[in-house]
Amino acid sequence: MSAVDTQTPAATVTEAVTTRRGGGAGRTRASRPSARQGRGPRARKSPLLLVVMIVITVYSLLPLFYLVVNATKTQDQLLSTFGLWFGNGFSLFQNIGETLTYDNGIYLQWLGNTVLYVVVGAGGATLLATVAGYGMAKFRFPGRRAVFAVVLGAIAIPGTALAVPTFLLFSAVGLTNTPWAIILPSLISPFGMYLIWTYAIDAVPTEVIEAARMDGAGEFRIFFTIALRLLAPGVVTVLLFAVVATWNNYFLPLIMLSDPKLYPLTVGLNQWSAQAQGVSAHPIYNLVVTGSLLTIIPIVVAFLFLQRSWQSGLAAGSVKA
Repeated sequence: MSAVDTQTPAATVTEAVTTRRGGGAGRTRASRPSARQGRGPRARKSPLLLVVMIVITVYSLLPLFYLVVNATKTQDQLLSTFGLWFGNGFSLFQNIGETLTYDNGIYLQWLGNTVLYVVVGAGGATLLATVAGYGMAKFRFPGRRAVFAVVLGAIAIPGTALAVPTFLLFSAVGLTNTPWAIILPSLISPFGMYLIWTYAIDAVPTEVIEAARMDGAGEFRIFFTIALRLLAPGVVTVLLFAVVATWNNYFLPLIMLSDPKLYPLTVGLNQWSAQAQGVSAHPIYNLVVTGSLLTIIPIVVAFLFLQRSWQSGLAAGSVKA
């Protein structure tokens, strides 16, 4: 049987089409990819979804816009002009100066207290959550399931429900009205520990740990030189959660502290707000608004600065071929 006789019908048809279009140099219709087939499914634009996103964005930015607008007004303009637009003058820097110097600079004292609580409390919570989560993910020991159940139970309990028992406990040992009454509860972060736990299972390969052990590295060296780099995106996430929670902590300092010099910004600004609503010859609504604007700026800066760490690779710098 000749070679021509062994060709399939499809090959014969293809050869005929090729010959008709000018030999083998032409491209067959059967082998030419369709432009419509090469494109993916065209995404439909939903007007309703766009409207919902615009509403959510406006709802989220409206309080911030209110603070920025009213922080530029004087006390009289704040009470006599429309709240969502600027007044006749620009008194932002004057309000900032009055906020920082009012009552012998008590705002700066509150700011220093808040920074102390955040650095020690949130920083310690991040470190403890990272160490504990890594240990739970990479070590096997008796009672591990029980610890897992306790952590999940601690996540389910809101922090406000534990404020009163914590106050009674600290009052019995004489720690109320001290910075430790705010720092010690802030060191515990069950959600941060659970987040690092679940993240470390896949982010830190067991083979890398075993190779480091075979090279003679100890557990602490493995953690600080290898695992901590691989856990960087998760650590930054836990740090941001802890910083925001400690910076915005209100109820616990409210019941723990009685000395205004130990107040964080949240409790101090609430005290100013109560003072402004009372019968006073010198209302300080402009100081409350300006102080609230200054309070959120460090959180925004911290978020913008730390979000770059989320873009790092999960295994950057761990293993080289």
